[in-house]
Amino acid sequence: MLRRISCFVLLACLLFSCSSKKYDTIIRNGLVYDGNGGAPFRADVAIRNDTIAFIGDLSKETSAKHEIDARGMAVTPGFINMLSWSPVTLIEDGNSQGEIREGVTLEVFGEGESMGPLNAKMKKEMQDDQSVYRFLVNWNTLGEYMRSMEKRGISCNIASLVGATTVRINVVGEENRDPTPAEMEQMKRLVKQAMEEGALGVGSSLIYPPAFFAKTNELIELCKAAAPYDGVYLSHLRSEGNKLHEAVEELITIAKEAKVHGEIYHLKAVGKDNFSKMDSVIKRIERARKEGIDISANMYTYTAGATGLTAGLPPSVQAGGFGKLWERLQDHFIREGMKKAMRTNATDWENLYYGAGSPENVLLLGFRRDSLYKYTGKTLAEVARIRNTTPEDAAIDLIIQDSSRIEVAFFMINEDNIKKQVALPWTSFGSDAGSMATAGNFLKQSSHPRAYGNFTRVIGKYTRDEKIITLANAIYKLTKLPATNLHLQKRGELKVGNYADVLVFDPAKMQDHATYQNPHQYSTGMVHVFVNGKQVLKDGTHTGAKPGRFVKGRKAA
Repeated sequence: MLRRISCFVLLACLLFSCSSKKYDTIIRNGLVYDGNGGAPFRADVAIRNDTIAFIGDLSKETSAKHEIDARGMAVTPGFINMLSWSPVTLIEDGNSQGEIREGVTLEVFGEGESMGPLNAKMKKEMQDDQSVYRFLVNWNTLGEYMRSMEKRGISCNIASLVGATTVRINVVGEENRDPTPAEMEQMKRLVKQAMEEGALGVGSSLIYPPAFFAKTNELIELCKAAAPYDGVYLSHLRSEGNKLHEAVEELITIAKEAKVHGEIYHLKAVGKDNFSKMDSVIKRIERARKEGIDISANMYTYTAGATGLTAGLPPSVQAGGFGKLWERLQDHFIREGMKKAMRTNATDWENLYYGAGSPENVLLLGFRRDSLYKYTGKTLAEVARIRNTTPEDAAIDLIIQDSSRIEVAFFMINEDNIKKQVALPWTSFGSDAGSMATAGNFLKQSSHPRAYGNFTRVIGKYTRDEKIITLANAIYKLTKLPATNLHLQKRGELKVGNYADVLVFDPAKMQDHATYQNPHQYSTGMVHVFVNGKQVLKDGTHTGAKPGRFVKGRKAA
């Protein structure tokens, strides 16, 4: 009996001791980069619940449930992915392994398309158009989707813009026409609803139909609907090649007229004939900024972009949606016209197939049909040789056979321009990819290596190895800059009272390993990751914790 009482007393003392700890976690002896771009400083960082509770000298403080010795390592805010395509991959695996292992604690969705608002037809199409990743579409609005993900459990925080394409399809459909005045009002109401639910602004992807069919005034009106909620406008420009200058002017006009922050998604000059335009584009953006127009850009750190093989076909043939395109491509006369169009340096639409310069520069990444998986990781030129046909015929045949746009990588970007952009004070970073994992259904398709290495390359390749920017500046561009541009509160900076999205890593060991030939490889060097105060990466291993939240705009209802 006495032994039993003693054990009970000891257990009670231990429980009282743990509950009375002043902090949940103390990260000691690290070199703190607070996100503001200034020189790092030696300090301890304390976390209580979901918040940064103290930054400074805690050498005499012993009351913490957990302690981390960060000696020799950097302690920074969590990274923000300005362009994530993870809405579906996070349904498949909420651990967000590929992103967490790079230090991404917030993924931002909404490049033209968003997970709401959906009408009945859109819901059915999303449900039916599934292959590798299968899930139930049981939401209608963007806010409902975001809240469902938070409830499901995710390791990273998530935020989203409302997609201008999604709003257009909801009201107008996929046809090439302007909305009527009544339809325009309905579209604006949908934007307002999304903003009240927590959207950060409006996102567009103007290179692709049906977004291509939206005129500038339509986009201005949508942004004006978001502006009272501190909404922003991010855009995949209407052209990144032959009409890059005109496309930049359109974005500047929209931001100026709607009085919103404007940002270019994945800034680049596509195709060798357009590489030289980057210098004048940078000058134009900097002139707009000096004039008081709030303009910036984000980028990825690779010379290949990834999208659909249908980006080599004119938008006109894609009007009405993929089903219409599929039917048209089986018409011999139309097919012959499309083969000619693919080989044309078009001025009225963006031909990424031509921009790649050669079918050798078109890498096949993903299919819906099991019978076509054998072509994953091969170039279009290789497949054409295997099939004893032309590259253009091979492309059209694959689109028809797979009944999809075919996921591909186009090699069409200049490395020297990437280095120039990394050094700009107003560029942040986005992967333009889903959050992947090196197991399960993710291995049924290839991937662009940026899904695993985009942010690590900022720290490893461009900061440490090539010394394009300082580490302090890199951290600023990965944290405080995007948080400021998105008008986020209590994120992007190590500051007492902010949410505890905190990284601990060794800058000398940060390394990406994913390649185009073998993309499913995690980055290394990230040691500890906290999201809202909970540790999701410990000693480089995922803990299984899922504390991620729906991060809303600051004027959400």
